[in-house]
Amino acid sequence: MAYEKGTELPPLQVHVTRDQLVRYAGASLDFNPIHWNERFAKEVGLPDVIAHGMLTMALGGRLVTDWLGDPGKLVEYSVRFTRPVVVSPEGADVEFTGKVAEVREDGSARVDITAKFDGKTVLGKAQAVVH
Repeated sequence: MAYEKGTELPPLQVHVTRDQLVRYAGASLDFNPIHWNERFAKEVGLPDVIAHGMLTMALGGRLVTDWLGDPGKLVEYSVRFTRPVVVSPEGADVEFTGKVAEVREDGSARVDITAKFDGKTVLGKAQAVVH
């Protein structure tokens, strides 16, 4: 696949549920109660339970690998966590978009990813390098 600067990736919308948070906790061994216990989350000052940052990051990676069709072409990926995804009993909708921001001489490209929840960015400087 030849990459072209300015190419927009197909957007991805994900509905995150509390059930998914519990399963992710088991898979990641991150059983922090802020991710599954509403009472505890509120006691520590959160509005509700929050999604694991690494789950949100993984969903952003899925945006890129879905577009590539081959997860092996994703060679680097980094993000900064800027805001939590609050997951109410009804769930939370997170929107991911991406754009090829740079094409390099070696044929690789940098993809800039935007992740938004409730109209606000939840991942900062989310970038993937694909080859």
